Amino acid sequence: MMLIKGFLGLVTELEPVGMISGMIGAPEIVGWIGHFVIGTIAWGGGFAILHSYIPPSNAIIKGIVFGVGAWLIMMVIMMPLAGAGLFGINLGIGALAAALASMLHVVFGAVLGLVYSKEITGK
Repeated sequence: MMLIKGFLGLVTELEPVGMISGMIGAPEIVGWIGHFVIGTIAWGGGFAILHSYIPPSNAIIKGIVFGVGAWLIMMVIMMPLAGAGLFGINLGIGALAAALASMLHVVFGAVLGLVYSKEITGK
């Protein structure tokens, strides 16, 4: 989804891979690797640890709740650290609107919940 967004040139100001590589002064490939590691190891492991504490019983809904939490952490902690301000406000109103309407973390969470439930239950 991120590649499609980039290919279509949508909200180019809100580019987490570029932000990661820019924060550490590394090439863009390092940003992609960092984003992949964060999404798979950090968030995947975090979901496995928190799964039983997330209220809904449906695994996909649990994943969506987790994805929204990950999105909030990105907006409140990572964006300001990258110099983009709270919710990316320093990037302009278009980036702020896109950040608030972003479905990427919701889809990520739903897939995470589905895959995790399939792995745990074997169904």
